[in-house]
Amino acid sequence: MKRFISIVLIICALLSAPAAFLSAPATLPVGADPLRYAVAADSNVWFYSSESEDSKLFLIPETYYVRVLSEGDVFSAVEYLVNDAPYKKVMGYCRTSALTFVSFIPARPFLRKTITVSYSLPDAGLLGGEFSSVQKTFVYYGMRYESGQLYFYVLDGTSFGYIPAESPIDFERNDDWLNVEEPPVSGETEPPMPDESPSVVQIIIICVICAAAVIVAAFVLRGRKREDGGDS
Repeated sequence: MKRFISIVLIICALLSAPAAFLSAPATLPVGADPLRYAVAADSNVWFYSSESEDSKLFLIPETYYVRVLSEGDVFSAVEYLVNDAPYKKVMGYCRTSALTFVSFIPARPFLRKTITVSYSLPDAGLLGGEFSSVQKTFVYYGMRYESGQLYFYVLDGTSFGYIPAESPIDFERNDDWLNVEEPPVSGETEPPMPDESPSVVQIIIICVICAAAVIVAAFVLRGRKREDGGDS
């Protein structure tokens, strides 16, 4: 009787094993980076201080990126540059329709550029000497035109502002996004749902275990009958 109970327990354990295997949750691929970027594919992508057309700050340098914090129907929250002196991260918004979202992490997403400007002091006179002009270096973020005048949006230490300019600056284009095999995507994609239906291999395993359980049970019953017949 004890042997019969032990065999029954073993059969139950075998039958429960494939059920547990099938019900185990599938895991999603690991290593996915949460960072998401979008490129300014042309020269008309504005960086805004708020979700309003009246809050334009500067045009993002063409072919460079913003990091997307959240995507909205009209405006997306983004950040540009990093906190790495003399550079400083700025957080704001871009029009979602103006951005070209990419599915990779760019090697150099932001334009890191400083510009040095010389200012001549008016009415320095004969005694002005070497101090009649001053040079100052700024971190460049982007440009804008206002009433026909070109301005650069810059950082001076801890203060942001505009300085007048005569012509746009030259910078190296960053065309990484044109060379990737996978085309840029324009919206969030849901991760694929795990397939919870049993595979052919799993079904075969279940059938084999069930057949083995039937055979074992048959042997147990046959042995039991022999033992009963021998006792009589």
